[in-house]
Amino acid sequence: MTAITSKRNEPQRHGSAVADKLIVRGAREHNLKDISLELPRDSLIVFTGLSGSGKSSLAFDTIFAEGQRRYVESLSAYARQFLGQMDKPDVDFIEGLSPAVSIDQKSTNRNPRSTVGTITEVHDYLRLLYARAGTPHCPKCGSVIHRQTPQQIVDQVLELQDGTKFQVLAPIIRGRKGEYQDLFKELQNQGFSRTRIDGQTYALTEVPVLKKQEKHNIGVVVDRLSVKAESRQRITDSVETALRLANGTVVLDFVDEPAKSKNKERVYSEHLACTKCEISFDQLEPRSFSFNSPFGACAECSGLGNHLEVDEDLVIPNKDLSIRDGAIAPWSNSSAEGYWSKLLEAVARDLKFSLETPFKKLPEKIKTALMYGYDSSINVKYKNSYGRQRSYWTEFEGVIENIQARHEKSDSDAAREHLEGFMRQKPCKTCKGA
Repeated sequence: MTAITSKRNEPQRHGSAVADKLIVRGAREHNLKDISLELPRDSLIVFTGLSGSGKSSLAFDTIFAEGQRRYVESLSAYARQFLGQMDKPDVDFIEGLSPAVSIDQKSTNRNPRSTVGTITEVHDYLRLLYARAGTPHCPKCGSVIHRQTPQQIVDQVLELQDGTKFQVLAPIIRGRKGEYQDLFKELQNQGFSRTRIDGQTYALTEVPVLKKQEKHNIGVVVDRLSVKAESRQRITDSVETALRLANGTVVLDFVDEPAKSKNKERVYSEHLACTKCEISFDQLEPRSFSFNSPFGACAECSGLGNHLEVDEDLVIPNKDLSIRDGAIAPWSNSSAEGYWSKLLEAVARDLKFSLETPFKKLPEKIKTALMYGYDSSINVKYKNSYGRQRSYWTEFEGVIENIQARHEKSDSDAAREHLEGFMRQKPCKTCKGA
């Protein structure tokens, strides 16, 4: 067994030399034969050697075990009852110990959600550290995030356009399993009449039976209002009620906005908010920093760090071919009278280029327009089943955008598998793979 150390570049300590060393004398745990050694503190130390030479016995069963045992003994009797007490290792004495953390060794697997951090469980400690000791900053402007008072929330609401209709929601359950029948009865007894469950609004008297093993999002509809200066007091009362019910969080649901609009909802919080960007955030929790949780994962790649994107080299595998000869692989099987052929003919007429020209000889501007579309309507001409000439105007979104959209919207596994033949896994552009 060999110990390799790497001393960090730190200023020299003053005082006893013992404070700079970890001293082990007479270690006999397991297969150790009365080992004595001195190790430098504040260093990266690697124990190497053959299997069975005593590396784990020294590092885990002796040094870590004694450090953990001493730390637990320093706690109160009440705290010690919740922690497992480790046996004293077979060693004469150890000096220079600090409270220790040991990371379990786990076998690797091919799960894309497994990283060095998750396998060694270091990620759990980091999440806890950031959630409890970190200072949150706004992702847009970088300023420190502050809490908002109910009056500040109301002032922001009244700055909206007069007549804007919204309902005040108290998000009391977020991403938790259960049926919550008792909760609905309690809300009804408190005088509330409507609730929103997983995006759907129900009367509290008509709430469906929820699946116990599924996660749900439940909010109470506190009030329905519109922005008016004379409604300040009512808005204030409703906001304060929602904040009280949802432990400091209130959601405004703008009823006239489309369901998938980014402006459909605004979240306000007594806990964390950026007043410059008018963005509110939930209270930071360890799950906020977990890419395996919907509350911490990147919305674009769902925490995987990469996702399927259309690859231009797979779309145009042979750039020596012309479009007429099938340069655009996903559309190469279209007949002369087919949809894609007629669409490309319309693009060629509009951009004034020939479909007979090899793709590699087309101007870069034309290539970009073909792949990613352009802002102009094109007139597509075709013959109907009776042989009559017809035409229509449409937008051209581009080959790559078309494949990406069809892949996201398709319900057919076969269709998605076909389209994935023109796609590759690439680092997420939103989170950069983090």
